[in-house]
Order: sequence, then C-alpha cells, then structure tokens
Amino acid sequence: MTFDLTPEQDQLRDAVRALGRRYGHGYFVEKAKAGEHTTELWAEAGRLGYLGVNIPTEYGGGGGGITDLAIVCEELAAAGCPLLLLVVSPAIAATVLTRHGTEEQRKRHLPGLADGSQKIVFAITEPDAGSNFHRLGTVARRDGDGWLLNGRKCYISGVDEAGHVLVVARTEDAGTGKLKPALFLVPTDAAGLTRSKLDMEIVSPENQFLLYLDDVRVPADALLGESLDAGLPALFAGLNPERITVAAMGAGTGRYAIERASEYTATRKVWGGRSIGSHQGVSHPLAHAAVQVELARLMIQKAATLYDAGRDLEAGVSGNMAKYAAGEAAALAVDTAVQVLGGAGMTTEYGVATLLGAVRAGRIAPVSREMILNFVAQHVLGQDKSY
Repeated sequence: MTFDLTPEQDQLRDAVRALGRRYGHGYFVEKAKAGEHTTELWAEAGRLGYLGVNIPTEYGGGGGGITDLAIVCEELAAAGCPLLLLVVSPAIAATVLTRHGTEEQRKRHLPGLADGSQKIVFAITEPDAGSNFHRLGTVARRDGDGWLLNGRKCYISGVDEAGHVLVVARTEDAGTGKLKPALFLVPTDAAGLTRSKLDMEIVSPENQFLLYLDDVRVPADALLGESLDAGLPALFAGLNPERITVAAMGAGTGRYAIERASEYTATRKVWGGRSIGSHQGVSHPLAHAAVQVELARLMIQKAATLYDAGRDLEAGVSGNMAKYAAGEAAALAVDTAVQVLGGAGMTTEYGVATLLGAVRAGRIAPVSREMILNFVAQHVLGQDKSY
C-alpha cells in the first residue's frame, strides 16, 4: 500500500497548482460577477494538456485515469478556481464516449474535449424525476432513420458554453415494449431545443439551465454507442468519475478556505500582541476542518485508484463515500474560515464567503448526502432498500 503519487502525477499537481494561482480566486469571482466564463483559464488548461489527462493518447489525451483528472480538479479548486465543467465534460462525457461511444463518435469528439476546444455537457436531471432514470419523462422515439426527442431537463450546467449536450432519454424496447435508458449527443443549436437560464445564489462563472426538447430530431448516429444496449452501461460509466471529481473539487475548495483563514489568523493581532490563531477557540475549529478535508482526500484517492484499476463496484462505494465526505468537509471548511475571519470573512476581498453557495450546493448535487447514506446503508450495511 502506498499513498505516494507517481513522479508524473506529482509534476501534474505542481503544474496545475501554478496555473491556478496565476489566475486565482479574484479572476474567478470577477468573471462570475460579470456574467462571463473562465474562457482564458479553460483554454490554457486545454493547451497544456490538463483537460485531457484521462483521455486515451490516440485521441489527443494524456492516457491517464480519473486519478489524474481528480488532481486537476482539486488543484484548480485549491487555487480558488473550482471549475464545474471539468466534472461535466472531461469526467462524464469523455469517459462515457471512451468506454461506450462508437469509434466514429470517439474520433469526432474526444480530441476537442482533450484540448479544450469542445465541451459536452450532461442532461439527466428532470423537474419531476430528479436523477432517477427509472422515472425520466424525456422520451426518444424512432423517426425514419433518426430519432425524435421530447422532454424537459433542469439544472443542466454550461449549456451556453457547449457544442453538444449528452441527453439521457428513455426509448421503447422493440422486444419487450418497456422503456430503457439511452444517451444521445444533441447539438445545442438543434431545432426544437430551447433553454432558460436559472438564477442561482451561487458565485460561479458557469450557468445552470432548464432545457426543453420539443420534437428535437437527431440522426441515427446521435445515439451513443453501437445500439440501445449501450445506454444503461454508458449511463453508469459516468457516475463514478462524476462523484470522484466533484469530491476532488470540494476537497480543493476546502484546502483553499483553510489556507486563506490560516494566513489571516496567524498574522491578525488584536489582544496583547498575540495572533488570534494562538487562541484555541480559533485554531481548533480550523484544525478540525483541516482533518476532515484530509480524510476526504484519502477517500478520493482510494476511489480514484479503484476506478482506474477497473474495480467499478468497489469504486462505486468509495466514490459515494468520497463525495459525501468532501461535501461535508468543504462546507465545514468554508463556514469555519468565514467565522474565524469575522467581518472580513464576509467581504469579497478575502475570498471565502464567495464560496458559501457552491459548497452548500455540494452537499446536494450531483447526488444528495441523504441518497448516499441510503446507498451505504443498503450496499455496505445490508439494510433493506428504503426508497
């Protein structure tokens, strides 16, 4: 057993950290409040190969795994630049395409995902069904040599930045007549596909949308994979990378908040010339938050290692645990940082309160803490299914 990264992964961590710090949290907040995107950071990360670290080399990627992409997600977040679309495009879409796309689909999309010139976002969540694919209302029906898609999606990240959206729909199985999930690569400018921006109380350069699919016609090759049978395994293929990279982003955000708070409390002096960090009422909460973040990082490393080793079932358990732990740790770290900074913690200048909305959302999405507890109770503790 080892907790050491490879020399290449150490170099990747150092390089991504340097890139993130050149931009910093001020850049992130400025873009978010101006209603703009982190276009420059994304493009540079793509040119340097960081967005495609988990994509096979034959398609322009680095040939690494989710461990490598988790490093990118964590270090950018630790620099104050948590990029949500890293989770959506390289983690979910690129993994699904690599594992289950046709060769033509891989050749068409993976090189652009690797160099950052293309983004593909992911649409599963619906107003009535949430992310329960058994009850999705979005339906795809055959129409000549293509497909017609109808339905609604909500909380879909980054549609305004992407060329395609990977839509999860249900199709009718000709043999059984039952509906089964399938994934479709839908151009974001397709006729019949409209969107409505959701106003969120989160400081983020990445927007959330409602999507409406009204007789959206796509060709046969928009169906991901060789047949409808690819739908269910393709859907599950994206879940573990999603949880692991979301967790990594949360851990990085927690590290950022603790670092900012520690710098402040070590130098702030108001009583008798002693730093406020010398008081246990200040230092102990920060130390507790640091412990929780580090524990989450260990579970993230375990989950990513299992996933890259092809141990999907074990990675599913660890990935869910990592997401739970990181969500709690990030929320604790940011809240603690705000508290120990006092009034300064609520200012934009000190750069921690700007993360409150994002870390709170991290306890809800992409899967809520309660559903993770349901999963652990059922699959780890052997309890009856509760829902």
